[in-house]
Amino acid sequence: MSFEAEVVSRLPQLRRYARTLTGDPAWADDLVQDTAERALVRNSAFRAGTNLRAWLFTILRNLYIDQLRARREIAVDDECAPWRFLEAPRTEVDGLLLRDVQRALYQLPLEQREVLLLVGVEEMTYQEASSVLAVPMGTIMSRLSRAREQMRMLLSGERVPKVAPLKVVRNTS
Repeated sequence: MSFEAEVVSRLPQLRRYARTLTGDPAWADDLVQDTAERALVRNSAFRAGTNLRAWLFTILRNLYIDQLRARREIAVDDECAPWRFLEAPRTEVDGLLLRDVQRALYQLPLEQREVLLLVGVEEMTYQEASSVLAVPMGTIMSRLSRAREQMRMLLSGERVPKVAPLKVVRNTS
């Protein structure tokens, strides 16, 4: 299979991940298109024998972060974000459950949501997710555990304790 065909075969996975990251189908489509374009133009940067899927997800994630910075917004935590007001079909129990899961997912911190999507939805290994997010594998496991626990609490109606974000402490010695 050619490089181009392999990139094209990954487009549905990229689109699913982009839609979940952005919460906006149009933005997600643009993000996937930009990812595919960058991958095809810079195909010489891909090392044969390495994980193409992880490489493409890394490109998509980096483009997403760049676009967030350019917009000067944190779309994933925005109180008026479109996914906060999504409605499920009134007669479908499955639609209501899906809406609840979606709302809970967007209440997770971005770091936890990314890991949950990569490992739980995209079925990446911890090592692949570690490569995509450029964090140690232990961090992946920790974030995934916290994300699963918080999702469980959100979906069961338990009160989720507010936790202050971790501070980065520099070693001065």
